[in-house]
Amino acid sequence: MTPAARINAAIDVIDSIHSGELADRALASWGRKNRYAGSKDRAAIGDIVYDVLRNKHSFSEIGGGQTGRALLLGYVRASGQDTDTVFGSDRYAPVKLSDDEHNSGVKDGFVAGEGADFPDWIWPELVRSYDDKAAAIAHTLRSRAPIYLRVNLSKLNRDDAIASLADEGIIGKSSPLSPSAVQVLEGERKIRRSPLFLNGEVELQDASSQAVADLVPLETGEKLLDFCAGAGGKVLAVAGRVRGDFYAHDVDVRRMKDLQPRATRAGASVKQVSLENITQEEAQFDTVLVDAPCSGSGSWRRDPQGKWLLDEEKFDQVVQLQQQVLDQASIFVRPQGHLVYATCSLFQRENERQVESFLHHNKAFLLLSDHHFTPLEGGDGFYCAVLRKN
Repeated sequence: MTPAARINAAIDVIDSIHSGELADRALASWGRKNRYAGSKDRAAIGDIVYDVLRNKHSFSEIGGGQTGRALLLGYVRASGQDTDTVFGSDRYAPVKLSDDEHNSGVKDGFVAGEGADFPDWIWPELVRSYDDKAAAIAHTLRSRAPIYLRVNLSKLNRDDAIASLADEGIIGKSSPLSPSAVQVLEGERKIRRSPLFLNGEVELQDASSQAVADLVPLETGEKLLDFCAGAGGKVLAVAGRVRGDFYAHDVDVRRMKDLQPRATRAGASVKQVSLENITQEEAQFDTVLVDAPCSGSGSWRRDPQGKWLLDEEKFDQVVQLQQQVLDQASIFVRPQGHLVYATCSLFQRENERQVESFLHHNKAFLLLSDHHFTPLEGGDGFYCAVLRKN
């Protein structure tokens, strides 16, 4: 496909998203209907679509509208391309611009406002949470997130992993966020075919997510319950650095469908348990990890549609759910054990305010430490609080 044809395809996908489809499904649907497009074409179209979603308001201003065509006109102008080399350039390109389109939008000197690429209600939440850092964080969220690998330290060390990956054409460098984190600089599309990946020696995982797992306290032989396990990234990260007994629970069992294959690759043993199992057995754990459901604001570079789907009512519901999950998980912590609360959120209401509220009505727990990770440090935005049961 020509670059112009990819732009035309992205217009179709954005219009599908505007009609109510989720971005990943809209891209998959387009791929099924257009099987002539190769993997590189599909990946390039996906990159364009996600870039548009990250910068939706800005590209709307530059392109003069909210339609897929207007947003892609904004994208083309913002990337410094000559619109005449894209629109109307060949039979597979978007049709030629009209005079009105030529004259629409802001063509030169556009500067996005501090809260430009968020729904209006979200920007004040970010300012309340990060004050003078909010503008820099917002600017970072407009660009694509780096790709990170987690080295399974139970199998090999990071330097050896970087060297072996380089032999396969996957170029990476150490990340300061975690001793296991490698930022991929080149060759990211080769990762899933890499022997290191297939053998469980490396795994795709954001560096801040790895840093949160590093903060989870666990001694050799102790029991860890990952209460909101999902695909198991964090429990496997902990298992990669310490030998223990690992358990995973999720209210939606379907979210854990990839956990056992990943654990098998990694050489880790993780037992999936239901809430009924651990309640009936009155199970107590040395550490309970609550990677709580949240707004996902810290990962909006990877899922930019998320910020446009979130509204104030949904946000309030998420905050209430976090309170319920944290209370529920806390009963499984043994005396002198640890409760770890984490979110991939940037907002105070989901982070330190939740911990403050929990401690107010759970006097048996004490806050030992908490930590914020923002996109300014390279990874996703995360919050992690470590509590001890007295």
